[in-house]
Amino acid sequence: MQRLFLLLLLLPAGVLGQSLFQRSEVGLCGGGMTYIGDLNDQSMFGRPNLAGGLLVRANIDTRWALAAGGSYGHIEGGNPDCVRLRNLSFRSSLWEVYLRAEFNFLPYGLRRGVQKRFSPFIFGGVGIFGFNPRAAYTSPTTEATEWYDLQPLGTEGQGTSAYPDRRRYSLLELCVPFGVGIKWRLSPGLHLCAEYGWRLTRTDYLDDVSTTYVDPQLLIDTYGEGSMAARLADRSGEVQEGYVNAPGVKRGDDSLNDWYAFFHISLTISAEVLFGWMRGRRCDL
Repeated sequence: MQRLFLLLLLLPAGVLGQSLFQRSEVGLCGGGMTYIGDLNDQSMFGRPNLAGGLLVRANIDTRWALAAGGSYGHIEGGNPDCVRLRNLSFRSSLWEVYLRAEFNFLPYGLRRGVQKRFSPFIFGGVGIFGFNPRAAYTSPTTEATEWYDLQPLGTEGQGTSAYPDRRRYSLLELCVPFGVGIKWRLSPGLHLCAEYGWRLTRTDYLDDVSTTYVDPQLLIDTYGEGSMAARLADRSGEVQEGYVNAPGVKRGDDSLNDWYAFFHISLTISAEVLFGWMRGRRCDL
């Protein structure tokens, strides 16, 4: 996977070196981000949050393009019917950088001519993303609410001697972006694109939930009496008195990794027009 990422990263340089002004676009994108995992009942469109990013596209010809970009947003989940008694929830900022190939189903033209002004397309590639699941806890005595980073707490026994096979998960991972979209050429130098894309990940811990509950005393002994690890590992007692999950009870589904998705609208401008403006030349859109 790492070799594939490096290979794709080097490809646009060759393309852009041939014809930077005629073949490339730069722009902004905005829309929403969703998460698919243990705390949203596997809903593909649950709890969307705003997201945005940057995009650079190198058009090889009317059918193929290479695009690189970065996005930032938030994901969250918790409290649907299937997890209500667990009372688990999370929120996480998430950023990504990616490189992808795009295929236009119609011969999409960057300039006026015989090519189409619009085309549906598909894309696929490779990326790196970072995340940090957090949970809010309201003290029953002070009623003050604070947010806690979940990964350092080892809520499923990560880092303890009792579960040597459960390693602390990484907050930086690889992903495989793929999806569909449609492009419109508003003018020779201005392009509009709408897309929806999924990210296949290698982690089941976007939401800090994956395997089974552990003995809360183990977390207290490991991290100390004042640690939030035991309190945030099993929060069922906050919603139903006496309902505390025993060690070994299923906390999540470790047979499926978590996903996240973007739906974006992007507006890009050709590099030829952009650089013309920067140099004081008049360029018609």
